[in-house]
Amino acid sequence: MIYGKQKRALGAMTSQVRFEEISPADFFYRNRDLAGFTNPARSLYMCIRELVENSLDATEIIRVPPNVWVQLEPVNGESERILKLTVKDNGVGVDGDKIPKAFGTVLYGSKYGFKQSRGTFGVGGTMALLYGQITTNQAFTIASSTGGKEIHEYKMMIDIVDNKPKVLEHKVLPNQRRWRGTIVKVTLEGDYAGSRSKILEYFTMSAIVNANANIVFVDPRYRLYVFRRVIEDVPEPPKEGRPHPLGVDVETVNRLLANTKSRDVRSFLVAEFQRMGPKTAEEVLKLAGIDRDRKVKDVSHDEVTKLVEAFKSYGKFRAPETSTISPVGVKFIEAGLRAIYRPDFLHVVQRPPSSYSGIPFVVEAAIAYGGSIEPSEEIHLLRFANKIPLLYDEKADVSWKVISERIDWSSYKVQKGMPVLVLTSVCSPKVPYKTVGKEAISDRPEIERELTIAIRECARNLRLYLSRLEKGEAAKRRLSVYARYLPMIAKNSAYVAGTDPPDVMPLLRSIGVTARMVEEETRALAEELAS
Repeated sequence: MIYGKQKRALGAMTSQVRFEEISPADFFYRNRDLAGFTNPARSLYMCIRELVENSLDATEIIRVPPNVWVQLEPVNGESERILKLTVKDNGVGVDGDKIPKAFGTVLYGSKYGFKQSRGTFGVGGTMALLYGQITTNQAFTIASSTGGKEIHEYKMMIDIVDNKPKVLEHKVLPNQRRWRGTIVKVTLEGDYAGSRSKILEYFTMSAIVNANANIVFVDPRYRLYVFRRVIEDVPEPPKEGRPHPLGVDVETVNRLLANTKSRDVRSFLVAEFQRMGPKTAEEVLKLAGIDRDRKVKDVSHDEVTKLVEAFKSYGKFRAPETSTISPVGVKFIEAGLRAIYRPDFLHVVQRPPSSYSGIPFVVEAAIAYGGSIEPSEEIHLLRFANKIPLLYDEKADVSWKVISERIDWSSYKVQKGMPVLVLTSVCSPKVPYKTVGKEAISDRPEIERELTIAIRECARNLRLYLSRLEKGEAAKRRLSVYARYLPMIAKNSAYVAGTDPPDVMPLLRSIGVTARMVEEETRALAEELAS
């Protein structure tokens, strides 16, 4: 009898469970903390960062030096709580008919191919617009042109339930000057006072790795911050590539099989994967126990699993191609750091391409000393991933692990309180971020090893520089002894001998002592005697 009551109660509870499907826009609306939009201060920083990164990517595609204008304006008089954010660039632009979906659909974009890009998930830029909509309930405006005769301007909102753009107004304007680029205007809730330091730090760090960019920022109090271009070169953009056999799983292979134009399995492997020639493909298929002439449409689920296992056990694949990567570059890092910090010492290293799980990556590192770098108990760390400054979650990042656990700084003559700065950069088609917010890189062993090697190379050069400084200081102390006592010894010796004091300056100059040093040391000695 008790069992019957429990069964009926369980049935009633089950009938009350409601299942529903939500769109990607609705998911991020409910869980915007996952994308880094946690509070008004950090959300304002995230909106600026995501839109600026889109602008920098848009200029890199067509290889033009970036010109990025960013402005924050208070909407209600002096209040800085509700702000209007404007970001303008001179990038590739967006075709008029693609603007609504590109800016009004979450998880829709041009960054899902196998190549390096600042954006990764197709969330950032649209999420910034979605955040503005849900905090102010106001539409955003997009104006863009690809350099033709027209400028398309849309006033839009996002249908959160259906993940679709809602076009409120569309204008087609004449483009007499053939302007090319994109302008985004969004009203949002923000805390500029709480995020000001992070926003300015972001622009400073962006100017370092984008030394060929002009970046202008106008804050809500109409203060102007200008980061001028210091180098005219434009980096080679990354190219779309095919996946490496070691970087795929069963689901990826199934998708490639569904979309391939190849008829048999051997030609499929050669056409869809990098580092896969006909001979290699035959060896892999033999290892997987699959006939080389088997039709693609006849490949079973179990055979796909065996194929992926054969990829992992083959062991003779060449390293992944690196055309999908566009690192910052030694020239750009050096120019950027010198423009911002004017260091007394600077050494930059770019490691040869490496890979983790079949995904190629390049590590760059730099150490700077002196100049306008502030002395600190801890080493200043600047982190970048695919040229994006990482400002949060520093101690969760692999770079922090390397400089705090893997490097014995005392062996490189680095002590607490020294003005030392370390820069790390990781570029890859797939950076292993720890969270959707993209603020910390996982400590993959391959990446950790490359970072350690790069930083140690920079640190060895810093040790040589600090050793030269120590020798210089020691020589300076010895010279000060000569400058202080030799003139006095010569004068008193001449007095005892009853002769005129000799001119010791030629001798002093021969060992590096100047007349000014003699004057300063004589004054100091007189003050000591007087006291």
